[in-house]
Amino acid sequence: MPLKVEKNVCSGCGACITVCPYDAIKMEGGKAEIGEYCQLCQACLTACAEGAIKEYKGDLEKPGQADLSAYKGVWVFAEQRGGKVAPVAFELLGEGGKLAGQRGVELCAVLFGATRQEARELVRRGADKVYFCDDEIFTNFEDEPNAGLLASLINEHRPEIVLAGATAIGRSFLPRVAARLKTGLTADCTGLEIEPETGNLIQTRPAYGGNIMASILSPGTRPQMATVRPKVMKPGRCDDSRQGEIIEVKAGEFRRSRAKVLASIREEEGAMKVNLQEADVIISGGRGLKGKEGFQMLRELAVLLGGTVGASRAAVDEGWIPYCHQVGQTGKTVAPKLYIACGISGAVQHLVGMQSSDIIVAINKNPEAPIFNVATYGIVGDLNEILPLLIRKLKERKNGR
Repeated sequence: MPLKVEKNVCSGCGACITVCPYDAIKMEGGKAEIGEYCQLCQACLTACAEGAIKEYKGDLEKPGQADLSAYKGVWVFAEQRGGKVAPVAFELLGEGGKLAGQRGVELCAVLFGATRQEARELVRRGADKVYFCDDEIFTNFEDEPNAGLLASLINEHRPEIVLAGATAIGRSFLPRVAARLKTGLTADCTGLEIEPETGNLIQTRPAYGGNIMASILSPGTRPQMATVRPKVMKPGRCDDSRQGEIIEVKAGEFRRSRAKVLASIREEEGAMKVNLQEADVIISGGRGLKGKEGFQMLRELAVLLGGTVGASRAAVDEGWIPYCHQVGQTGKTVAPKLYIACGISGAVQHLVGMQSSDIIVAINKNPEAPIFNVATYGIVGDLNEILPLLIRKLKERKNGR
């Protein structure tokens, strides 16, 4: 059973803090407060001379008890890497602006560990306010300081919607924030919209291995929190004339962390580095290529078009190409200007990862393949005949013939 401090009995002596082996108790307003790191060892029960710490039978907060009218505004957590705002933050500002417009509220961004110049860039991209902290504790990402300060700001300002990228950073610390706030969190969303009747946020994500799309609501708690896959939303338009407020916040008590980053090491992907999420042109292959040899044609085509090579999960599972090329629910989510799908049938797991592309060209000999449902242009035929013709024409054009 969870433990709870009866504030009217607690004397603030700090004995419970001394005996807690998990550093789970801190003082707030002169009274003890049991935090999220409590492991229910009950050492504090016997240490408390006043008997202010009790085992609590039942839910600490029941769903539906929150005063929903007290929460207003849409917030975007803008993660940074090496002092630069990550592109997913601009995508979230674009989508967050639509949600804020429908709700008639402000769009705010939260930025820890970058520069004021980066904070101003968030304003140019659509933020009305930026809560900004440049404390050195945020230079390298650590869960505890980020979760603590963000949760504190949310408790103070009470936004109704909080969004972050479904990246390694967002997936790591946002669940901690939701747990501190005792609210829900929907991970890996691919769609967001406002329910007109209630104003609730409809959060859409793949479920059951990507075979269905689930719509999730948090009708009784606030804020409504979600992480969104990169490259699913379109970035907000940059407007140099936009004016916004940059509010400096202090790290305060959240400057400490039980973990310390010693070094950050970038993953090397061999001689051929793959950055699918930043590519403007992607040529992807699937089971229809029938082997490793088929991907050589895709590489040749990718070089001619200034792009990179992607793949479906089926091709990766067969060992024809490394995992770093995989597009889809269990790979990378991409949104290039041009996506050419060669021999890919179009399973929903793959479509989730590429259907936001500007132009989709599908090449498949099966006219009933699902990939044609999302394709801008479709070619029904044998890719082993079509791709060599396409490569030859591009070479002729390149050579001026």
